Amino acid sequence: MPRRRRPPRPGVLADLSPTRILSQIVVLQLAYYACAAILIIFTALVAGKEVSTDLLFSWRSLRGDTTVGWTLGLVWVLNSLVCAIFILLLIARSKLVLDFALTVHFIHLIVTSLYSHSLPTNLFWWALQIFSAALMTSLGMWACQWRELRPITFGGKGAGSNGTQQGNNVVGDDGVGHSRGTGRARGRDGAGEYEMVAMNDRNGNV
Repeated sequence: MPRRRRPPRPGVLADLSPTRILSQIVVLQLAYYACAAILIIFTALVAGKEVSTDLLFSWRSLRGDTTVGWTLGLVWVLNSLVCAIFILLLIARSKLVLDFALTVHFIHLIVTSLYSHSLPTNLFWWALQIFSAALMTSLGMWACQWRELRPITFGGKGAGSNGTQQGNNVVGDDGVGHSRGTGRARGRDGAGEYEMVAMNDRNGNV
């Protein structure tokens, strides 16, 4: 008799479907460039520099021997920090953070190479990409793990809010009194009050 396969867990096919992964990559890449464009435009306007697409897509603008190159490097590092938030919101799974972070930088390599009509030969650009990918991965994994390890709440409240303590009695949400130790409490059937009497053991101790 052939052995039946174990059915997949709910949500596995949805989380690993190619359509969803592709859509997450596209949205994350667009967010990566949109945030970088905003930061670069703001920095260029403040510094009084001319805004051009070379600052965003050309690897020749990232140089370690100019002030503009170091400023762009800091902007891309800040962009990696912001993109870690996008990974938390879009991906939210620590096991997939490394794959998406490397995919974002690999696509950026392709776009930069096509825009500049050559592969990057600047060591400063490569070092920045490695540092940016490592920063985005580490911070994204930490954020996703923090979110995954948060306690799950089902809308319940603590013991102090489930019931109102009155002396030795606790009045629950259903209005029924429950006694703690000796004292008087109202019965569950609402027929009246009854008194709790301490029970003695065989030796006469309470």
